[in-house]
Amino acid sequence: MSAVPTAERPDRRIRVARTVLVVVGVLVIAFGAWVLLTSVRTDRIGGLLVWLLAAVVLHDAVLSPFVLAVGAGLRRAGRTLRTWVLVVVQAAVVLGSVLALVAVSEIVAKSQGTKNPTVLPFDYTARLLVVEGVFAAVVVVVLVVGVVTARRRPDDAVVAATTSP
Repeated sequence: MSAVPTAERPDRRIRVARTVLVVVGVLVIAFGAWVLLTSVRTDRIGGLLVWLLAAVVLHDAVLSPFVLAVGAGLRRAGRTLRTWVLVVVQAAVVLGSVLALVAVSEIVAKSQGTKNPTVLPFDYTARLLVVEGVFAAVVVVVLVVGVVTARRRPDDAVVAATTSP
């Protein structure tokens, strides 16, 4: 038998897991910093920092409030929604927004021009519109199939229209 009461074992395991995760995180950050310093020219680090800061600002000031507003709007749509509908639509908004944010950098770079025309050879605006259109169609198909199959099982959980986000 162990001298440690069983109530304390999960606490010790959690501390060990947290310590391991912190150590792994610090090692990954150190590796990333080493790769950054050894592979990126020093005159390019400023631009990289601006890009990283812009990504954080876009996420926190644009993407997150937009997803929150979509979720709140769906919940207050005036009728009840199935929980999975809310999850599918919010996931689609997040994925579509992230895809657009990533593609915008290519669109801007293409519009500014490059010294080497083979660096950005495609029409990224048209490709973004096609991919977003296909993605929207897939989401609509998932919602339609889900609604059709949910009618066969009426006991699914429902999110009331008055539920606060």
